[in-house]
Amino acid sequence: MNNLVLYRKYRPQNFSEFIGQEHIVRTLTNEISSGMVSHAYLFSGPRGTGKTTLARLLAKAANCENRKSNEFEPCNKCPSCLEIMEGRSIDLIEIDAASHRGIDEMRELIEGIKFSPTKSKYKIFIVDESHQLTKEASNALLKTLEEPPAHAIFILATTEIHKMISTIISRCQRFDFRKLTVPEIVERLEEVCKKEKAKIEKPALELIAINATGSIRDAESLLDQILSFKASSEKEIKAEDVKGLLGLIEIDLVSKITDFISQKKTAEAINFLTEISDKGADLQEFSKALVNYLRQIMIYKIVGAENPIVTGLTKEELQKLESQAGVFQEEEIRKIINLFLEAENKMKYSSIPQLPIELAIIEAVGLVAGS
Repeated sequence: MNNLVLYRKYRPQNFSEFIGQEHIVRTLTNEISSGMVSHAYLFSGPRGTGKTTLARLLAKAANCENRKSNEFEPCNKCPSCLEIMEGRSIDLIEIDAASHRGIDEMRELIEGIKFSPTKSKYKIFIVDESHQLTKEASNALLKTLEEPPAHAIFILATTEIHKMISTIISRCQRFDFRKLTVPEIVERLEEVCKKEKAKIEKPALELIAINATGSIRDAESLLDQILSFKASSEKEIKAEDVKGLLGLIEIDLVSKITDFISQKKTAEAINFLTEISDKGADLQEFSKALVNYLRQIMIYKIVGAENPIVTGLTKEELQKLESQAGVFQEEEIRKIINLFLEAENKMKYSSIPQLPIELAIIEAVGLVAGS
């Protein structure tokens, strides 16, 4: 187990361990406990939100030999549960449609469906990235979904539901997975750190969660990278360590240029931009960090520090953001954010990458000045 990456090492083995997607978990566990398991499911949503993990949990619970009626949790001890957990179950077939998308592979699959399960109650097929099936393969699968054998359960997973043919969607129970929130990801990372006996401060975990953009798998991969980097140290991992490892622009830099804008110091702001550019800062990343920081100021002005978007900041950084939020009017900050969003897009095509940001700074200072 030690050589496994974190998202595989700590993959949830019970529904109670699963983070987020409460509406989906509740529906599935109700179906399992009542014995009303459907023959076909369609899990759609962004990557890293738990589609495959929940599919395996469903498969394990449906075939658990020790699970009693009116219960839904798998025992994780019977031969069926152990085989699924160890990836050697004959009656759980996982297919990657990205590499097995043709009609020949689908015909082979359909032929296998006719045979009863070898050991378990159900023969379960998990088809990942199912939107990549060819039209012919999708039509072949459709026929089986219309008249499935009683011993078969299909779980289709996709990140691009709009590419699925409507007739397949209509024959499945559809569940839409959402991106996880920052607090949900932080909660999960705290559990992993506890199991790994790793010391890492909460602002550092919040930074990881923000940069995972709603994907628990991406968050655990980032955490894995950071824990490996700091493996030789017994000191607590700080937010600064995460910023350095992930190549994040220091918040002090975007905070300082925000100060120059709020104080209407155009020359100082442009000189500061040139200075950090000469030191090798990636101006594209700087622009993204600035937009995110200004967004945090806007959110703070509207709802205060309780919003999960205003996270990943130390106490001092939050105090600084609070003082800057008091300088800008809400309409000003909205217009300034739009200026830097436009600058970020123009940088990709500008012969002088720095120029769009410089122009945005000049206009932003003009907005604050009321001109």
